[in-house]
Amino acid sequence: MPGPAVQTELASQEIPDKLYFRIGDVSRIAGVKPYVLRYWESEFPSLGPKKSGTNHRLYRRKDVELVLEIKRLLYEKRFTIEGARNFLSTKGKPLSAAVDKKQEKPRREQKAQAQLFPTEDPMDRETIRSIAADLRELLKSLR
Repeated sequence: MPGPAVQTELASQEIPDKLYFRIGDVSRIAGVKPYVLRYWESEFPSLGPKKSGTNHRLYRRKDVELVLEIKRLLYEKRFTIEGARNFLSTKGKPLSAAVDKKQEKPRREQKAQAQLFPTEDPMDRETIRSIAADLRELLKSLR
């Protein structure tokens, strides 16, 4: 297994000029394991590779750049996942001082309520299909 210096060297290499990258390619470029990339997909809404007809993840160049930025924020800048997510969503701008803890609480309650009472939104079905596909992929790898 390559040490941290080798992984940093891999991450600093130039992104090849390709239209799409498979998860293994992105894993080698970024110097992280594929399961880390799949986890980051669940944590960072802006990271969403397309799926091929055979259900393989296909990352675009902007996705690879985002993966490298996420890695930089988490590993070099020592951000938490939530901190990195907030940083990326505001494009590095500081959050407004007007954000009050009282305003955050109703959003958390709405999110919890949405999890208890899911809607019949097609987006939810797509998320469920994606999770099911990931579980099938995991099951195949365990056999």
